[in-house]
Formats: sequence, C-alpha cells, structure tokens
Amino acid sequence: MMKTRAGRPYADSRLVTFLERRIRDMKGRKTQAEIAMEAGFNAVNMMAMIKSGAAKLPLDRVPALARALECDPAVLFKLTVEQQDSALAGVVNQIFGIAVSKNESAWLETIRDASDHSDPTLTSKALKAVRGIFGK
Repeated sequence: MMKTRAGRPYADSRLVTFLERRIRDMKGRKTQAEIAMEAGFNAVNMMAMIKSGAAKLPLDRVPALARALECDPAVLFKLTVEQQDSALAGVVNQIFGIAVSKNESAWLETIRDASDHSDPTLTSKALKAVRGIFGK
C-alpha cells in the first residue's frame, strides 16, 4: 500500500519515481513542458502534478506520454495501472501475465540463446550474477 502525503497522494508510487528519472534523463533534449505538450496535456502543469504525485496519470495518455518520454509503453502502462488501482494491476497481471518491455524481451532472448533454449532454473548463483550486474 502506498503512503500518502498531504496534497500528493501518489508521491510514493513507482510511476512517480519512473517519471522523475525519465524526465531528468531527457534534460537537455526536451523540457518537461515539451513532454507535456507532446503527450497532449492542454495544461502544461498537469505533467508537473503527475510527476509530483498530486495527480494520477490518465490511462488514455499512456501511449502519447510513452512516445514523448521515449520509453516502452508496456512499462508505462504497467506503472500507471499500478498507480490507479493495485487490485486492478493484480487482475491485469493475472489475466495477461506480466507486461514485458522490449528491453526485458531482449534480455530473455539473450538468456534463451545463451542456454541453448534449455529453460534454465534460476539458481542462487545465477540470481547473484544478475543482481550483481545492477549493483544489488
């Protein structure tokens, strides 16, 4: 369950963290106002409200915002549904499975190729190696 902050009930959502990081990574290429306009927000401050956790990202804005942020729409959709309703996110995962981004799909293909498509078990050694790649 997400913690809430006065006036920013969604501030601790994974979507907010993702947006903050993605907008920061695009600094110098696009402003937050340009991203908002590309995503079709009439009020430029709406992007700031979503990024701060004061407002939810409307589901119908996911495709356009993903294009504006130059990110995978499946990732943005998954985080948006999770922010909207954690129970709904669980149902979506149950029905459709875990949304896999293009980048994650490339990882899976690499694992399949490296293992000769043997469906390898995730051993503690393999888990440690993968986590080590990400400094965890």
